[in-house]
Amino acid sequence: MMNAAVTTTCFGRRILVLVPHPDDEVVGVCAAIGRAIRDGATVDLAVLSNGVPAREILWPWQRRHHQTLVARRWRECEHVSTAMRTRIALRQDIPTRTLRLHLHSTRAALDELIERLAPDRLWAPAYEGAHQDHDSAAWLASTFVDRLPVFEFAEYSFAGGRRWSNAFFDADRHRAQELLDLSAAEAADKRRLLACYASERKNLHMARLHQEVLRVQPAHDFSRPPHPGKTWYQRFQWVPRHPRVDYTLPEQVCEAIAAVERQTDYQHDDPPDRRRVTDPR
Repeated sequence: MMNAAVTTTCFGRRILVLVPHPDDEVVGVCAAIGRAIRDGATVDLAVLSNGVPAREILWPWQRRHHQTLVARRWRECEHVSTAMRTRIALRQDIPTRTLRLHLHSTRAALDELIERLAPDRLWAPAYEGAHQDHDSAAWLASTFVDRLPVFEFAEYSFAGGRRWSNAFFDADRHRAQELLDLSAAEAADKRRLLACYASERKNLHMARLHQEVLRVQPAHDFSRPPHPGKTWYQRFQWVPRHPRVDYTLPEQVCEAIAAVERQTDYQHDDPPDRRRVTDPR
């Protein structure tokens, strides 16, 4: 596959952002979205899960409140979307940590959405091991490189056994990135919008308030984990059982992707420079 539309910048006139969970739009690209909208762009969000673990994952005494937790997360998402002046174009009500089990149906939903909205840019989380749903979203985005320019944004990772936040751990191995230095006003806005996700206040401390970064999505090898060693979501897998810990292995995500690729024509065997681009505007 070759990019049908090519570009030198992540900014366009109509941007579609893949949001694995309500809050990723703020953690990863809050300021970037703000700048795009101020420049006259339309920004649509495809929210790929409700961000809440499945009912059976919760503690027994929490399970009867599962729908309340889900409803709260969606209210937060809608409030933030209104504040950011984005539109929620797709809302998938599936639990967090299960996107890899819904790749085929999600890809079909995104295919229809892209056909209907005709975005000129697609933004998605980087393949960096932050969360298994982020990595699934990265693969989903990669299947559209023949339709429009695909960009990825860094959120957080644990490559090399150290914490990375809003920075690419492999920046030295890939092409140029668009680094956004946030102004004091942008940082204040991001802090305020993160606080709107009160249900996630224990999980959002990793977001940096002084920078965001995007780049053209490299040709990732989704048959392998994003980096050697533990991913971000594996850091606490030594805990015997806790609802906040994801016990999935990166290899399971790779296997789920491979299973869908075997049944479809989404495989990518293109050269790594397939996304080298020039601005169509």
